[in-house]
Amino acid sequence: MDSYKHSFPREASEPSDHAAPRLSYIAQDQYSTTWGSDLHTHICTEIFFFTDGHGWFRTQDDEIPVAIHDLIIVNDNVPHTELSQEENPLKYIALGVENLAAITGAEGYIMLHIRSGWKELMYCLHLMLEEAYESQPSYEEACQHLLQVVLLRLKRQITFSFSDEYPPSRSSRDCELIRRYIDNHFKENITLEQLAGLAHMNKYYLAHTFKKEFGASPINYLISRRIDESRFLLRETNHNLSTITQMLGFSSLSYFSQCFHREEGMSPRKYRQQYR
Repeated sequence: MDSYKHSFPREASEPSDHAAPRLSYIAQDQYSTTWGSDLHTHICTEIFFFTDGHGWFRTQDDEIPVAIHDLIIVNDNVPHTELSQEENPLKYIALGVENLAAITGAEGYIMLHIRSGWKELMYCLHLMLEEAYESQPSYEEACQHLLQVVLLRLKRQITFSFSDEYPPSRSSRDCELIRRYIDNHFKENITLEQLAGLAHMNKYYLAHTFKKEFGASPINYLISRRIDESRFLLRETNHNLSTITQMLGFSSLSYFSQCFHREEGMSPRKYRQQYR
């Protein structure tokens, strides 16, 4: 099933609590020349699981590189579209879910990279696709229960910090905003000046408070985030080092190798040979 979509009748398997998340549709798609690239919206939340290829997720204000193991949750009525590299076609599974909203900023979406549990998520999603495709008796109920499993496993990927005694300071909230921005945009060209502008801070004050909050400067955190992603790409894909360098936003292959060696104690090439 390279391209498939199944919509669930609203009256079928309706939860007893109408405020509970409800599966509206499940879709599986692969890039082709017939893909539309116009911004559009949905009346429900969409969850994209990118399963292969490379491309971009576009909103009115952002264009984010996406690849395998990336996940994007888009709230209802947020304009968006998906684009793909022609030479490396993008593939994804998407869920349309009513009565669900992700905790996001004003942009209305959140991006995650699933480091663990991807195999189990794919098992649930492919079982949902199989149930929907075969449409055996009570398949809607089976898919609804599988949705609850998927949502539960996704919640484990998102951690929040709460304090019962003191509300977080303004600088802590701003640093958390910057950290989330880096997590969502680490594949892009990001500068300290750009981050300081987002937080409306002096860049030197941002560097100091961010390091105090997270143990690393914003740029070093960005580099660590990219190196963490590069480990996965080196182990799990056949992309050459130049492609990985470009995908992760490093200015050159030599700079990527230098940063990788500083964190890992070996070159990217040696790491790939050792762990594959």
